[in-house]
Amino acid sequence: MRSPALIYVLLVAFAVPVFSQQKNAPGLQLPIKRAKGVIVLDGKIDEPDWQEATAAKDFFLNYPVDTAAAPFQTEARLTFDEHALYVSFVCYDDKTPDIVQSLRRDFDFSSNDNIGIYLGPYNDGINGFFFQTTPFGVQTEGIISAAGADDNSYNSTWDNKWYSKTIRYEDKWIAELMIPFKSFRYKNGIDEWNITFLRYDLKRNHTSSWIATPIQFIPASFAYSGKLLWEEPPPKQSINVSLIPYVAGGLSTDSETKPVTRTSDLQAGFDAKIGVTPSLNLDLTVNPDFSQVEVDRQVINLTRFEFQFPERRQFFLENNDLFERMGFPDARPFFSRRIGLVRDTAQVLRRVPIAYGARLSGSLSKKWRLSVLNMQTKEKLELGLPAQDFTVAAVQRNFWKQSNLQFSFVNKQSLGISFGDSTKYFNSSLYKFKTFGDGRKVLNDFNRVATVDLETRSENNTWYASLYYSRSFDNWNKDNTQTGGGFLSYTKRNYQFFLGQTIIEKNYTAEAGFVPSRGVYPGVTNTFVNVTGTIYPKSKWLVNMVPGVGVQLSHIPGGTLTDKAISFNYNFNLQNTSRIILLHNQIFQRLTNTFNPINGEKFTNYFAGDEYNWSNYAVTYQSDQRNVFRYQLGVTSGSFYNGENLNLNGEINYRYQPYGSVSVRFDYNDLKLPENYGKEKLFVVSPRFDLTFTDKIFLTTFVQYNTLLDNMNLNARFQWRYKPASDFFLVYTENYLPANLASKNRAIVFKFTYWLNI
Repeated sequence: MRSPALIYVLLVAFAVPVFSQQKNAPGLQLPIKRAKGVIVLDGKIDEPDWQEATAAKDFFLNYPVDTAAAPFQTEARLTFDEHALYVSFVCYDDKTPDIVQSLRRDFDFSSNDNIGIYLGPYNDGINGFFFQTTPFGVQTEGIISAAGADDNSYNSTWDNKWYSKTIRYEDKWIAELMIPFKSFRYKNGIDEWNITFLRYDLKRNHTSSWIATPIQFIPASFAYSGKLLWEEPPPKQSINVSLIPYVAGGLSTDSETKPVTRTSDLQAGFDAKIGVTPSLNLDLTVNPDFSQVEVDRQVINLTRFEFQFPERRQFFLENNDLFERMGFPDARPFFSRRIGLVRDTAQVLRRVPIAYGARLSGSLSKKWRLSVLNMQTKEKLELGLPAQDFTVAAVQRNFWKQSNLQFSFVNKQSLGISFGDSTKYFNSSLYKFKTFGDGRKVLNDFNRVATVDLETRSENNTWYASLYYSRSFDNWNKDNTQTGGGFLSYTKRNYQFFLGQTIIEKNYTAEAGFVPSRGVYPGVTNTFVNVTGTIYPKSKWLVNMVPGVGVQLSHIPGGTLTDKAISFNYNFNLQNTSRIILLHNQIFQRLTNTFNPINGEKFTNYFAGDEYNWSNYAVTYQSDQRNVFRYQLGVTSGSFYNGENLNLNGEINYRYQPYGSVSVRFDYNDLKLPENYGKEKLFVVSPRFDLTFTDKIFLTTFVQYNTLLDNMNLNARFQWRYKPASDFFLVYTENYLPANLASKNRAIVFKFTYWLNI
């Protein structure tokens, strides 16, 4: 009996000449007919409507090669009725065991065999939705932005109702999906949708798709999609209202206060989703509670800049690309985590209760999109904060195939506050010191930012260019309040280059945004250039090699060079999913602010004007991701400012398929700085136990030990998804002193949500 590897070699050898002329090209049409009978989700697809449906087939490999048909083919079919879109997949296979990380919803794409549909119901080539399932029937869904052209274009945190059934047979596995039309947005009157299908076959390290896609591009991107051709239009929706009420409560104990304080809490609220049109949605939230949201992973930040954690709260995610893609990473006018989260004087992240929120978002037409958000937070006296109002508005005009122009506005307003309230509302963000000879304070009760963004991309994703301009307004800063920049990239099979520049003036202030250089530079110009090559050797064990060089420069006004980083890397991607990354960095810094990477109050600081040159080397190895025991290990060694640092980092994971996994992440720094600058061994160790008893009952226990914060955190979260999109959560969290494991504080909370369609 021939082995699967031999079959693959033979198929590649003989299929290339045939499929090189017959591979499915972008724009290929796939007709969809209305079902005449009832579709039953049973994994059998024996209904007459499935037999009559046109099959999307002849899947082509995208990785590890893009010159052959997929050795194990896939067929996709679609039909619909008055209520839902139905999708069936036949994934031909052999008896090689499937790989799934667990039974948890919202699975990690790269850790699971899976099949998915990628829909662009606006037919704008830019925005859409995806729905994926594994051979074990585990679901994930999400939203697509920016044409799906890069990894950041896919957000799987978005959650909605849909149904599926998967059955495993000897020579294939079959998945049936039912996606209610009320669960996603589309525009009436459009008889063509962008569509493609992507299959990730982890056990063979194969990626294949219905539309043949060059290896350098993502095969789910809309530049490489077909057209879903509706023989009759999808149903027009009338009333589409979903109400999601919740009840939550908990008990907490704070042992750091004297006397020890114990509090209890019981609250209720709701979210609502109202379909204003099939493509335009109104989201409402009253007294929202985010206690069930997964805790942030702690990091050791040895830089001068704030670290950006991802947004995980469900309300902020749908159509969030209009907000999160404003500006450039150096200067984002809006960052949703600024709403309801604030750091106290000890730099500990604290929650600020939100009273209500509303967001109108979606597509006005094929060319126009809109998103308007308004939220109001409650007064938080222990942090010196008044009630605050946040308003964000963005309108986008699409043109050409994959290009758009966007105008946006952000307003943060403190409510009911005057200068005489400074003892009650004392938070530092409300006041600025302005020198008139007496150094008196000036009240700063609002911050506004206006931005224009232009993104343009060639039809085949080869060229991409982006420009932005933004200006801030407040009570204090009148001049030097602008930022702007440009970015250009060019991607081919064997090489890629990108270059760009941003200019951030010293008084540009986006209080509801993310500007990491704020407070570090007196204004800055950042320039970056990166060139990479891709080599495809004729090798049985190596997919490709990727050498690259990057340069980043920062100048302050007047032209003084403050930062220069030159990096050289060489990556090896192996056929067995392993990866090796070699990196060398050369760094120069002329400091523009005083800081210490460990503790400025305990050790000697580095002062503004000091200059440092250093270099380091790094090696990272990722093991075969198909094994039940897998790991990633990295080491960086070399100079660090005027001393040395040895960094060890990585993750070790053991998969007990399909019931979960045990993993440990770690980040260790052995800092040896001269004199009294600091000699410390800093590390974060994060064991995680992820158990999935069924595809509806999950338990995650997450422990984080951080020596820099001198804290150990325990977070255990139980989730029961008793109905689609309806959950019961029980969350326990506790912080300890690492020396004796004495409790600092603890809390246990529950949350009950129910998704009700009206």
